[in-house]
Formats: sequence, structure tokens, C-alpha cells
Amino acid sequence: SMPTEFGMVYTREELAALYATCQKYDLRLFIDGARLGYGLVSAACDYDLPFLAKHCDVFYIGGTKVGAMMGEAVVFSGMKAPKYFFTNVKRHGALLAKGRMLGIQFDTLFTDELYFKISRHAIATATRIRSIFEKHGITIAYDSPTNQQFVVLSPALYEALSQKVAFEIWERKSGHEIICRFVTSWATKEEELDELDRILQAYA
Repeated sequence: SMPTEFGMVYTREELAALYATCQKYDLRLFIDGARLGYGLVSAACDYDLPFLAKHCDVFYIGGTKVGAMMGEAVVFSGMKAPKYFFTNVKRHGALLAKGRMLGIQFDTLFTDELYFKISRHAIATATRIRSIFEKHGITIAYDSPTNQQFVVLSPALYEALSQKVAFEIWERKSGHEIICRFVTSWATKEEELDELDRILQAYA
């Protein structure tokens, strides 16, 4: 997936090498792009959408995670859809009725770079979340450059935060430490980050 479940981004060199290996062994490379916008606008990403499209066989362009009502766009690079793909979609009941409504969402998202503006907003707010945690001496678990931030919480702080803030447990470590994931989106507001800062200040 791009970015990965840990918020990491493949480099241009890594993606090219991965695709070259797939071609060497006649394998197809699929990239799960449910969070694609957040990866592409990340400061850690050194390529753009056309480069990604040229270095895989099929990928998703995520919709719901950037504010669409539903769905993801499946893109076959170079129009290389499998034989009878669209026929099979219909035969297996996977063709959305009124599919134009789904398409309008992506048309809107890719007008005036809205898709990327939304993604940049999420990364900016995630960067601020990271700064807030660092300010209060909370350990960052993974160096994620995207809209997912992972922090190490004590059980006591986890219990206190979970009463007031929406986030999830990612992993329970030995020694009772808990790695938690905080995710920002198009809907994240600065006021919510201010509130997080105040809550953490109370437990400092």
C-alpha cells in the first residue's frame, strides 16, 4: 500500500526496483492507494502520480479517506485491464448502479487539485499533532511523514486520553507500553488540535 499501514512512503528508487523485479518474474504489481493522496503530497515522496502509474500494473485512487461519499477508483496502467474484466464485474454483481455518481466525486476531487489540497491539509494537521506530543515529552513510535502518527502511551495516559480523544490501539508492547495511532483527514480542525494540547497539558 502507498503509503503503508505505518504511514511510510516508498521512494522513487524502491518503487522502480520493486516493479522491475515483478516484470522480471512476470508478476503483476498492485498498489493499494486508499491513502494515496497522503503519500503523494508527503515531503518524503520524491515522485508524482504519473511516475507511480508507470511503475505498477494496477492501483487504487482512494476516495472515502479524502472526503468522498464512497468508493475507490481502480486504475489499470496503460489501459491493461485483464481480459473480460468489465464483463466479469457485471456478471458478478459488482457494477454500481448509477456509477456516474461515483465518477462525479473523482471528477470533483481532481478539479483544481482539490484531492491534493485535502491531503496537504491532513498532513499539516498530523505534523502539528506530532509536535504537540513531542512538546509534552511523549515518544513517537514511528517516523511517519504522512497523516498517520504513532505514539507510545502509558496505560494511565491511554485511559485518560481515550475518554476524550478518538484514536486506536495499534500495538501493545512489553512493559505495558501502548502504541497508539492518531489519524488526521480533510475534516480535522485546528480547534481539535488545540483541545488535544490542553488535554495533554492537564496530564503533564
